[in-house]
Parts: sequence; C-alpha cells; structure tokens
Amino acid sequence: MATRKKAAANKEPVMRKLQIKKHKWELPPKEGKMESADPIYFQNMPYAHIEDRLKKNDLIILPIGSTEAHGPNACPGEDTFLVTRMAEQVAKKVGCTMAQPLWYGSHPYHHMGMPGTILVPEETFIGMLKAMMAGFWNTGFRKMILLNGHGQEYVIPTAIHQFAKHFQVPGVFINLNWYHAIPDEFNTKDKGGPYETPFIHADEVETSWSLALFPEFMDQSVAVDTVPKGWMPDGHIDKAGNLLHRPIAWYGQVGCGPTEISAYPEGCVGKSTKADPEKAYKGISAFMDYLTALCEDIMETFPVGKLPPANQLTERSPEEIKAITKKPLSKGWKSIYSLGYPF
Repeated sequence: MATRKKAAANKEPVMRKLQIKKHKWELPPKEGKMESADPIYFQNMPYAHIEDRLKKNDLIILPIGSTEAHGPNACPGEDTFLVTRMAEQVAKKVGCTMAQPLWYGSHPYHHMGMPGTILVPEETFIGMLKAMMAGFWNTGFRKMILLNGHGQEYVIPTAIHQFAKHFQVPGVFINLNWYHAIPDEFNTKDKGGPYETPFIHADEVETSWSLALFPEFMDQSVAVDTVPKGWMPDGHIDKAGNLLHRPIAWYGQVGCGPTEISAYPEGCVGKSTKADPEKAYKGISAFMDYLTALCEDIMETFPVGKLPPANQLTERSPEEIKAITKKPLSKGWKSIYSLGYPF
C-alpha cells in the first residue's frame, strides 16, 4: 500500500483515496481459531497480554452472527462462521483483536417458525450490541468494527446510534456487512460473475462461500434446491443484501411473498446443489483485502491512543471527556458506566 501523507496538526484533514492492496490468503482455512491460543480472540488471551496488545493496536472486530436454518446440508451457525473465518486471517495480518462472536441475531418476519432459527427480539439484540460496545470501549478498545454476517443489517445501525446518543464518547464505530463491501463479486454469469442464480438464502452463493471457508461443517450429499416464490412481479423487491439495487429493500416489506416455513421448509431458498467453493474464492479474497484496508486506514487515521476530536463529536464537557477517555484504572479515570446505567 502506498505511503500516505498525514494532515498537519491544526489543519483540515485531507480526504485520501481508498487504496486496496491484494494479499495472499489461505483458502480454505486450515482451521478456525475460536479455541486457539493464537493472539486473536479477546476471550482467549491472558489479560496481561490484552493490555500489551492495546499498546500496539486498539481496534477490535465484533463478529455479529446468528443461529439460523440453512438447509439440510449446512450448519445453523453458517452466518457466524462466514465472518469469523474471514476476520481471523485479517486480524492476524493487521494485529487487531477480535471478540468471540454474538451467535444469536435478529430476524425478519419471514423467518418466523423455522426449526433451527433462533429469533432474538430487536430490542434485546440492540441491547446486547450496546452492552458489547460499552464493555469493550471501557476496556480500551475505542475503535470497533461490528462485522455482520446475517440479514440483520437494518438493526445494527440503530444500536450504534443509540450507544452514541446515550454515551456521547469519542471513538470509531463502524457497521460492516460483508456482502456490501464487494457487490460485484456476487454477479451472475450474464453479468460476468461465476453464479447461475442471484444471492438469496442458503443457496448457490451462500453455500459456495461456506464450502470455501468451513467445508468441515457442510454435507453437500444432502443439499436441496427450491424455487424462489413471490406474489409481486419480479423487479420491485430486492434480494439478499439489496445487491440488485431494486426500489424496495428485501426487509422493506411483509406480505409480498410467503414465509420461509410455508414455502421453503427445507431451509434453502434457491439452488444449493449448484454451490462450488471455487466460485467463492475470488470474492472471499476481495472481501478480506477490503477489511484489511479498512483496519489499516482506521489505525493510520487514528493511531493507538488517538481518537476523533471530542469537541466535534460530543456536547459533554472537556473535563468529563478527559476522565472517561483515560487509560482504564489510571489515576483520574472514570468508567463509561459512570455516564449512566442501564442504557
């Protein structure tokens, strides 16, 4: 990545052009790291090591997944493993930390009733996200990427903004949905992509990515296909990730198509038998290249211990901000919970 000149002190920041460098990644990964001693996951490290790590990189990735039916061939933790398997390699490369994932998520109405799908009410889910953000901010990780692997992208920004409105503390808080970072990598063959069908749910696309990232949790011998259904003419309502840029977001309606349990009790919407890990490798590499660039750009813009200017982000007094943003347990420090709990 080319060296960039930093803006001089007390001058307006210069907008830099995004540069994404290509890296070599291990695909499929040899193994997951959730129970590894590799210095990646916050929950797996001795606390003294965490404090040393914060001196070098104070960015943390919070993987946000779900537990959800994905057909007879796939594991219910698919959405979680999709983001953790990619983020693990990136975290190791850039030196940031990951939190163990949030395994249970929010779901749109059409998923109700499906065995294997655990529906968390939006208010509960948002509360959990805010609690995670507050706890990690209080520990010293004041730059966060909420990396989402599930169709709950309409809920996560609410958690970020409720957190920000309540605490008004400086920091970097980003919601990244993996599929939004690389929309061109989901193109069908008629648009130059590798897929025969558009990305929907537990289908050719999602299953291809799963086979590429965690084949040990998949069994294609029992894969099934279904035919997507809807009552409105095709073209109004978008599909997964709103990647087709149609007028109505996939989650922006109820009643224009059947629920999953009535139309797709198999748990798959599309052709999972068409999945092939080779179709996903290019897209996975592109996403991990992007996530690497994002992490590096955050840390270049705000090096360790530096935060966005509080006087441009909060109406709290300088004295209050000074105490809150000190190193945890240092002289004069106050925890984030002194600003109010519950929230």
